[in-house]
Amino acid sequence: MKAELNQLAAEVVALRERMEQAAAALAGSRLELDAARQCARDLAEAVARVEDLQQQLDDKVFQLEMLQREAARLREDSQLLAMVRASRSWRLTRPLRALARLLRGEWNAEASAKLRAALRPGTPPAQAPAARPPVAVPASLPRQAPAPAGEEPVSAVPARMPAGPHLAAALAGVPDVFVWSVIDWHFRIQRPQHLARALSGRGHRVFYVSNHFVDSSEPGFTVEPLDGQGRLFQVRLHLAGAPAIYHALPDEAQLRALHESLARLLAWSGTAASLSLVQHPYWSGLVRSVPNARVVYDCMDHHAGFDNNAPGILRAEQALLADAELVVVTSAWLEKEVAPQARSVALVRNAGEFEFFREAPAKVFRDERGRRVLGYYGAIAEWFDVALVRELALANPEALVLLVGNDTIDAAGQLADLPNVRCTGEVPYAELPYWLHGFDVALLPFRVVPLTQATNPVKVYEYLAGGKPVVAVDLPEMAQFGGLVRTAGDAAGFVRAVSAALAGDGEPADAVARRQAFAASQTWSHRADEIDQAIAGIVEPLVSVVVLTYNNLALTQACLSSIEKHSDYPSLEVIVVDNASSDGSPEWLRRWAAEASPAGHQRRLLLNDENLGFAAGNNVGLAAARGEVLVMLNNDTCVTPGWVRTLCAHLRRDPGLGLVGPVTNNIGNEARINIDYSDMDEMVVRAGAYTRAHPGRNFPIRTAAFFCVAMPRSTYERVGGLDEAFGVGFFEDDDYCRRVADLGLGVACADDVFVHHYLSASFDKLAAERKRELFERNKAIYERKWGPWAPHVYRDGVH
Repeated sequence: MKAELNQLAAEVVALRERMEQAAAALAGSRLELDAARQCARDLAEAVARVEDLQQQLDDKVFQLEMLQREAARLREDSQLLAMVRASRSWRLTRPLRALARLLRGEWNAEASAKLRAALRPGTPPAQAPAARPPVAVPASLPRQAPAPAGEEPVSAVPARMPAGPHLAAALAGVPDVFVWSVIDWHFRIQRPQHLARALSGRGHRVFYVSNHFVDSSEPGFTVEPLDGQGRLFQVRLHLAGAPAIYHALPDEAQLRALHESLARLLAWSGTAASLSLVQHPYWSGLVRSVPNARVVYDCMDHHAGFDNNAPGILRAEQALLADAELVVVTSAWLEKEVAPQARSVALVRNAGEFEFFREAPAKVFRDERGRRVLGYYGAIAEWFDVALVRELALANPEALVLLVGNDTIDAAGQLADLPNVRCTGEVPYAELPYWLHGFDVALLPFRVVPLTQATNPVKVYEYLAGGKPVVAVDLPEMAQFGGLVRTAGDAAGFVRAVSAALAGDGEPADAVARRQAFAASQTWSHRADEIDQAIAGIVEPLVSVVVLTYNNLALTQACLSSIEKHSDYPSLEVIVVDNASSDGSPEWLRRWAAEASPAGHQRRLLLNDENLGFAAGNNVGLAAARGEVLVMLNNDTCVTPGWVRTLCAHLRRDPGLGLVGPVTNNIGNEARINIDYSDMDEMVVRAGAYTRAHPGRNFPIRTAAFFCVAMPRSTYERVGGLDEAFGVGFFEDDDYCRRVADLGLGVACADDVFVHHYLSASFDKLAAERKRELFERNKAIYERKWGPWAPHVYRDGVH
């Protein structure tokens, strides 16, 4: 027996030695695993940095190419100007130019001296006086551009004082629309301006954010009223350097500055629900920072077909296509192109301002020689077919080919040898009916390239509104006009179609009425209605909100009421898990679950037979949740307007974020802010003022307190449920955040979402000694897993 015992003892010693060796090997493996994880993180960061540097290099190369092109163009213009000024005709017409100034009333002492000099050949002109220095504008009052004639003057809104022109109150259930524009309102009237005006006519407050910035390093904006109802404004944000949006995305410093200027705008607008209508990818880093925003990308063109887009812009467009809740396209060609990348696509074609183009003005264009007019108006750019126009002019020497619009390809020079071609240059939008009603045939002479194949031309609707016969190249979008537009696949066919239109061959007697009837059904008001319908049909990702209850029925009722009132998110699943309450909560919750949600939320109730504690109770709800985003929300909270969508926006912007929580009035860590209010109505007002001052902003936090926290389903699937060893409560949130961080995921606090917290309503019913015992017990569990616990702290200045 003794020998057996000795043998067993030896085996125990051997086993202990093997266990110690295994423990040492395991510790070494853990160290190697930690090192490998750190290497992987370092490698991922290095790869991301290389990709970022490559993108910056691509953008800089592109900008250099654009600057070289611009320099070449300026040299050509300068040479041309020098040739003109050196010409004999310029010298001979100097007195006439001076006389013209006199007749226009532009006369002063300087002009008088110049005229006298001009009338005395050989006398040098008087030296021009030095330019006046710009008038200094106070830093708190942003510099503004003069308003165009006939427009209400721009009102500058001080950077620190939310004041400005009359702003109508937002209508209930009608979100504000932020149009992140591709052009300034006053550049050239096109789809962006028409849609903005039509949406404001449907009750939206519309803030048309110009692509032109105010060159200032101080945060702020200028606002220009565009209607008399306080519902339509052009906004220019402050941004140092006032860069063009077409050549590069904003860098991190510029994006921070734009967010600060946006905060000033939101302080004035008081926006609680919004729609970001994006018309250029430059804005993609800003559009989800507007409160409670759904993002709609208005894809008007095949951007890869333009030669002034930087590679970074095109990459940003691909990301925007995938991220937007809705992509609106203007043509079937674009619909087919973007459908594989987009979540949802709506075809909303262009339109025309029917009433504006329908009636001929009192005076219309007439050729002084009485010729028939073959007319075109619009941009004359790289997609314009100059060779086709030459063929048409040569085939119709007795007609005038009239080209009205900004000419960026020198079509006038290319066609200067043809006596029956006239180019007017750009004309104001208000004058277009004057030209249109002088056309005998309206033309669409475009090159057939991907850019034009994707185009639904606005001018065709306007041509038809004027009742004009239209001849176009055979683009895909011409099919929707049916027999109202003649099309041709080559130059010979185009010439024949124009001849037939001039002769009226095959036209019914009511052709003009049919064209105008079609145009009357295709207005911008119709398109705004289509956009609103498409937005109403957006199906957003399901979000599951797990509310754990244990007694405190009045708090539960207030919490659920706030979710119903303030979420503004139909795709919401509210799961209440009751931990065997004894105060009548189960009976009330059964009635709640049986009633339909006025907001359209799904209601589910799970009743536990006993109090499982905080971790296990929440796990019951998380296991039952079906959402793509999972939220744990204490029943001693009240949420604020737009909390769901704004919280989720942080997870969408940063795929590396594993958890995000809001700021609050009452918690023991950095999520607490200084805020005072006397009741829940005042809370909503003050919370809104705070969150609008911090649009899109979050900060890393070691532990997100689980009074309210949101996570992607992927986080839950990788991390699992809360550790039920923590029982009733304490330290389960610290533990979960360590597990999230251990996977390389981030934890953040969103400064633009506020949730009121009564704090520890259930724990307050426990005796102080029992709470202390729970705290110490769970602290020991936590420290066995993670080492010494670091106590939570407030942010600097918070009390």
